[in-house]
Amino acid sequence: MREITFSEIRDTVAGLCVKANLELPQDIAAEISKSKERETKPLARSIMEDLLRNLEAAKRLNIPICQDTGMAVVFAELGQEVHVSGGLLTDAVNEGVRKGYVEGLLRCSVVKDPLDRVNTGDNTPAVLHLSLVSGDRLKLTVAPKGFGSENMSGLKMLNPSYTKNEIIREVVEIVKRAGGNPCPPMVIGVGLGGNFELCALLAKKALCRPLDRENSDPKYAGLEKEMLAAVNETGIGPQGFGGTTTALGLNIETAPTHIAGLPLAVNIGCHVTRHAQATL
Repeated sequence: MREITFSEIRDTVAGLCVKANLELPQDIAAEISKSKERETKPLARSIMEDLLRNLEAAKRLNIPICQDTGMAVVFAELGQEVHVSGGLLTDAVNEGVRKGYVEGLLRCSVVKDPLDRVNTGDNTPAVLHLSLVSGDRLKLTVAPKGFGSENMSGLKMLNPSYTKNEIIREVVEIVKRAGGNPCPPMVIGVGLGGNFELCALLAKKALCRPLDRENSDPKYAGLEKEMLAAVNETGIGPQGFGGTTTALGLNIETAPTHIAGLPLAVNIGCHVTRHAQATL
């Protein structure tokens, strides 16, 4: 049995909160750069250049990429041979978020109650997804999620008779409804299968997979390409002003489901789809 302390987890989460908000994953930054070269409309190309300048400025000035530093979503993969000492894992994660957001001078956007709307002042609690895995490690992924894009997401309980083209159409309709609101070019996570809540979680996880790593199943890797092409054919373009790049990438994650259903979730991320990872 390997011991990982409360303070190790707290400090790691704090560091990841700051890192994720200051540094865009390299695969997304690279895709913005490549997409800029593919844009033929001057305005679209100019917007992509502005996005790249913003990334450079954030890095040079050590400031957040976006003013909305998001609600902290934390994925924790806990090895069953690990013992967390000094406190609860959940408390360590929330203490890490508190430390990262307050000491890192990140905007705190979480309210304690959905109706009373009183800010907690430290961006806690985090949304924690815990899974038990084999081994003696703890893998932590912090994915701050802004709500300009989160609000544009959607979930539909489709009839299992839906064809591939009809599923693509549903995804495109959600993107069309979003329009320029989620600060495109978007990153799109798609969940297929499971049930109501698992499908949404799959879509969230899909946003954390690198854009240059396609689905391991060739069938879904092909569907990712078809969906992305269909999304980009909408012409919404950078910031909604038209162009060929409505989405930088689209990832699909799947799970077994019931014979009577076909859950579909689309989690939309803006061009600043942030996440940072560490293993203890």
